[in-house]
Formats: sequence, C-alpha cells, structure tokens
Amino acid sequence: MTTEAGTFQKTACILCSMNCGIEVLVEDRRLTRVRGDRQHPTSRGYLCEKAQRLDHYQNAKDRLRTPLRRRPDGSFEAIDWDTAIREIAAKLMGIRDTHGGASIFYYGGGGQGNHLCGTYATATLATLGAVYRSNALAQEKTGEFWVDGKLFGRPRCHTAPDFEHAEVAVFVGKNPWHSHGFPRARHVLKEIASDPGRCLVVIDPRRSETARLAQYHLAVHPGTDAFCLAAILGTLVQEDLVDRRFLAEHTNDAEPVLEALAEIPVADFAKRCGVEESLVREVARRIARAKSVAIQEDLGIQQAPHSTLDSWLEKLVYLLVGSFAKEGGMNIHSRMASLGGGSGGGKRGSTTPVTGARIITGLVPCNVIPDEILTDHPQRLRAMIVESANPAHSLADSKRFREAFAALDCLVVIDVALTETARLAHYVLPTASQFEKWEATFFTLEFPKNAFQLRAPLLAPLPGTLPESEIHRRLVRAMGALDSVDLAPLAEAARRSRGEYAMAFMGLIGTRPELMALAPVILYETLGPTLPPGAEATAVLWGIAQSCFMAFPESVQRAGFPGADALFDAILRERSGITFTVDSYEETWARLDTPDKRIRLMIPELMQELVGLATEPMPSRDERYPFILAAGERRSSSANTIFRDPAWRKVDLEGALRMSPADAADLGVSTGSVVRIVTEGGSATATVEVNDGMRAGHVSLPNGGGLLYPDEAGGERRHGTAPNELTHHAQRDWLAGTPWHKHVPARIERIELS
Repeated sequence: MTTEAGTFQKTACILCSMNCGIEVLVEDRRLTRVRGDRQHPTSRGYLCEKAQRLDHYQNAKDRLRTPLRRRPDGSFEAIDWDTAIREIAAKLMGIRDTHGGASIFYYGGGGQGNHLCGTYATATLATLGAVYRSNALAQEKTGEFWVDGKLFGRPRCHTAPDFEHAEVAVFVGKNPWHSHGFPRARHVLKEIASDPGRCLVVIDPRRSETARLAQYHLAVHPGTDAFCLAAILGTLVQEDLVDRRFLAEHTNDAEPVLEALAEIPVADFAKRCGVEESLVREVARRIARAKSVAIQEDLGIQQAPHSTLDSWLEKLVYLLVGSFAKEGGMNIHSRMASLGGGSGGGKRGSTTPVTGARIITGLVPCNVIPDEILTDHPQRLRAMIVESANPAHSLADSKRFREAFAALDCLVVIDVALTETARLAHYVLPTASQFEKWEATFFTLEFPKNAFQLRAPLLAPLPGTLPESEIHRRLVRAMGALDSVDLAPLAEAARRSRGEYAMAFMGLIGTRPELMALAPVILYETLGPTLPPGAEATAVLWGIAQSCFMAFPESVQRAGFPGADALFDAILRERSGITFTVDSYEETWARLDTPDKRIRLMIPELMQELVGLATEPMPSRDERYPFILAAGERRSSSANTIFRDPAWRKVDLEGALRMSPADAADLGVSTGSVVRIVTEGGSATATVEVNDGMRAGHVSLPNGGGLLYPDEAGGERRHGTAPNELTHHAQRDWLAGTPWHKHVPARIERIELS
C-alpha cells in the first residue's frame, strides 16, 4: 500500500522508543523531506533533528538483496530463497532433533521500530521447541523490570512518568534532550525549566544538555548514584518528610525500609558521591514539598555498578512522598502487547542452563550468552537466530561474541544489511526495510492516554528481499509444523465475517491448543488475505487487539472502541495512529498485581546491598585504569546502528572521546588529538574532544561508532570507535546481569603523530 509519489505519506521515526509520527516525501525511492505529523496522538508534530536523515537508512549502500550462504572458505555465495529456506529448516531441525530445541537461541526481533517481526518469530521458535531468547532490553531494562515486579506484583506493572504535569521532574542517569524517553521531551523540559513553580533535578556525572536546564544538578562521581539516592532517601526519613499516611494506606513492609534509611549517614554518602550535603538535603526537601514528582532512570544507572539497587532506590523516592497514582506522578500504564520475551514453546526455567543466570521477563542476560555457548556443557547453546539486531557489535565484549558465534553449529541472521553479526553467519536472509513493509512497535508506555501506530509501507520492497512475516511463514511451512492442519475452514470463515472467523479460530485452538504458538502464521494465512492488499502481516494485530481489549476493556472503551474488532479496524484505518486506552489516575491501583492491591515496599534481595553501602570500601585510584569510560553516550551525532552510513552525521564524524579540560591538560592533548583507550576488554584509538561538561576522571564515547561501511574506492572503511571492543562481558550487575557499559575502567594514552 503506497501512495502517489510527490505527496507526503504518514509513517513514524524508527530511531528511538518514542517513534514520533512523521510525514515523508518520497521521490525516486528517496526520503527527500521529513516533517512531524501534527495528527499523531502522542508526538503532535514534535521531531528531533535525527529524523531528517532517515534516507541514510533507507538507501544505505550495504543493503542486502539476496540470501547468502557461507562457503567452506568463509566467503559468501548468493542463493535463491527456496534453497535458503529449505537448508535452514533442515539444519535447525537437525540440531533440534539431536540436541533439543532448548539448544537453539533467538536474539532480537525488535530494534527501535521493528516489532512485528518478533511476533512472527514466535511461530518459528515454537516449531523448533526453542526455549531461550534475549534482546537489547536485557542489557538495559531488566533490572528495573525485576524491581517493578517485586514492588507492584509483576514486571509488566511498569510505571509511566507524567512529566507534562509534574511539579518536580527527576532524571537519574538520563539525558532526555538526546535520549528522549517521553513524548515531546525537549518541549516539556523547556516548559518545566521556565516555570518558577516547577523544578528539574538531574543526577548525572556529566553537565548534559538536560543538566544545563536543571535547577538542581547533582554531578555525582561515576558509579556512585546509589550513594546519592540513598542520601536523598535518608534525608526524607531522618527529617520526617515522608508521606506516612500514604505508606500506611497503600504499602506493606515499610518499617524495615524506613529503619534502614534512618541509619543512612547522609553527610558521608554525599561526600562519597561528590555532592555537597546541603545540595542533597535541599533536593530532598524540594521533592518532599512538591504536589507531584515524576522520575525516570536510564542507561547511566542501568549500565553501572549497583544498577538494580539504583532502580529500587529511585522508585522509593517517589513512593516515600506518595507521588503514585496521581496526576504529575508515576502510574502503571496499559500496553498493546508485552515487550518482554516469551518462550518459543518449550519449557523454560527461571535461570539459564549453563551459568544459572537469572532470566527476567523471559530474557537471558546478554552478557552471559557467550558463556552459554563456549562450554562443553551438554545443554550449551548450539544454534542462534539473530533478527533485526547486531549483537556482535552492540553487546559487551565483541571479541568474546565473535569467538562464541564461531563455535555455533548454525548462525542465521535476518537483517537488511551485512552487519558485523551477519558477517559471522552461516546464512543471511535479507529483509525489506522498515519503510517497505507494514510495521509497528509496542513501545506503548504512556499514561493516562496510550497510543499505537501501524505504519503502512512507503515503498515496495527491494527485489530479492522479503518481510520477516513471510520469512517465518516459509520456515514454519518448510519444517512441516502445519502439515496436519486444515486451514481452509478458517480461511472461509474469514471471508464471510470477522465474527465467524473468531468463532472458528477459537474452535480450532480449543481442539488443538498446541497451535496457539503458531497463531501468527495461522492468522497470516487465513485472516491476512481479507485485509488490504499486501497487508497480511497485520493479521497478527487482530489477535493482539483481542488480548488488549480483554486486559483493559474499560480503558479501551473510554478511548472510543466498543470492542476488539472496532479497535483493530481503527488500527488498520488511522495512518497517524490511535489513542487506544484512556485512564483515570485511580486506574493505577486496579493495575497493581499484588493480592491485596498494596505496594510491597521492601525487596529483601536488595536490602543487604543497601545496608552494605555504609561499609563498602572507597575505590582507590587504579594507576592502570585511572579513568572511568562511559561507553555509548547519546549525542546529537550518534544513533543506534540502524544508521550504518556515517554520512548521516553532520558533525563529529568519527565519534570523539570527550574529556574534561583538566584531564586534557594533564595528558597534554587538545581537541583533535589522537589517543589510545586501554581497558581490561581491549584497546582502541579515538580523537579527543575537550568538553566542559565532563568532570575530571570521566570520559565518554558515543554509541553507534565503529561500523564497517563501503567507501568510494569500492572497499570498506571503519568509522569511529566501536565501544564494545573495550567493554568486558564479566563486568555486570550481580542480580540482573546488565552490563557496566557506563562504568568501564580505562587508561588514556597520548599518541604522537609523525
């Protein structure tokens, strides 16, 4: 479904989780103009500068146009689709039959704008009996999800900050000026900063763009956020600034938490984190007297020491002052579909089979994946399917991942380009781009109004490519999963009416419940042909709409949809997207998933770590690695590796290493100097940028660097520094396994250029 060239078409930006609505002018297969979509229910015309450059993704030089198979000598040869599907199906079934489906691992199925593929992958995984999976959330958010589950009943009880109405907005390890994370971020930040009755608080080692706007910037030493948060909490308790009535009415086990916080040595913790005690106390008092407080954490603490503890502490801040289930506070949002991983159909335990790592929301911690492969353990991983992801570049310790991938019996990569991971694969399957197919994301994270957008293709797929939905349909068919199922009655019911189809579908699942895991492909083949031409992949959203309506019937009805079919029809019809749920703030209490609808304030697994902060040794200066490197800072000139073409950057082409003026002077370097970065994980070179936002001893590299890309001479060139050549897989949170990308001990060596 495309429209006439020369007219603006509605779609969405695919560069971050906000997926702002955009309108795109397409001319000769190029995205020549991009503007914000004012009709989008969430972004309302808002757009940052990065979306203007989306043509660098759509028309990158390294787009794939044919399936590839690795030869014995390591090179690739082009093969046709029938051969690729047949050989991959046979190879994976052979591994399943010999070693069990649990030996086949799935990574990805997402990216920032590419989620429908993940729903179809579940059918392939079910056919194989695959059990374990992961994606980027497992190196970012799973610690926070685990804390949500402990406090509110289940990890799906995720909270949304209401910054638009908050009196005090707090950002911990987050720079929303560049990372966004909530609708219309820059507009909202400027509104709060310019209102004398409101307040911005930023906890971050760097004087980021957001910190420069803030009334309070707590410039902590890298990795000491737990001490800062504990000092704020200690002040709230010791100065009796907590909302005792809220705690009594809505929480359990508050007393042990309050007792522990009453013992926090606030002055010592403030000194430990490098912030004046008076500033810590002033911030605590400002939070306490506010009518509403909204808080958001991000990778700055989620990928640093004490990360899961930090997630608990930042949530305690808003809970102790009662800023929950209210306007301007924190609320549990609805969702169109779960972001967590699901089983492929086999039985999954709560830990991984080799290392015993904790699995949270169905996702294996990314840092343990190599250890689940590089072993002689009988239950080791032997095959992987990687889809819309580049773990050989984006996960900690790239060298270790390259070694692990080389040890697999089969690695299949499904992607648009020959990524760093695809170069290691046995088979590479080329997909249509995100603007050449029907697509959507499930980052439906807002409250009180939550929105969802289905994107129609702007262009026909490149010849030789297929959308992931068709790839998985072919794999499922090639593996014989539906050979014994007569889908003709279901297809006939779909042609008659949606109501008859629902009855027929439920009847089939009732008699053959094992087919529920194959529902995406069944919907694709039976309901899909009744949808707009080429839109078969959207059939899975009919099932998702049914589940959404069953989970949130009143909220969906308040949004104007009397039933699931009306919701599905609106999803198909409205190109700018729809508001699919509308809530009152009291709805948050109904969404608590604890038996008594009360918050379980204490988390025993983290209490010992909190108490232990008081006796944790002060880190001594390590002469081998005297700096702390933040590997993967978000900047105006950095993005996720969906942008492989470096020409999209207008500045900072090589991704400079930022350091403070004091450190630059000590090292005898200046902006433009070349240095070597050395860590336990490896070494790399980078160009220096002296930046007054960095504190002494703290340096940063942007995300997205170090990709190989075709050059003008017909070869390839690596642009910038790959951060994960410097990180180490063993440096991770003890509980959630999230990596310490933002806290990498490093040495910086000046390079003398001749």
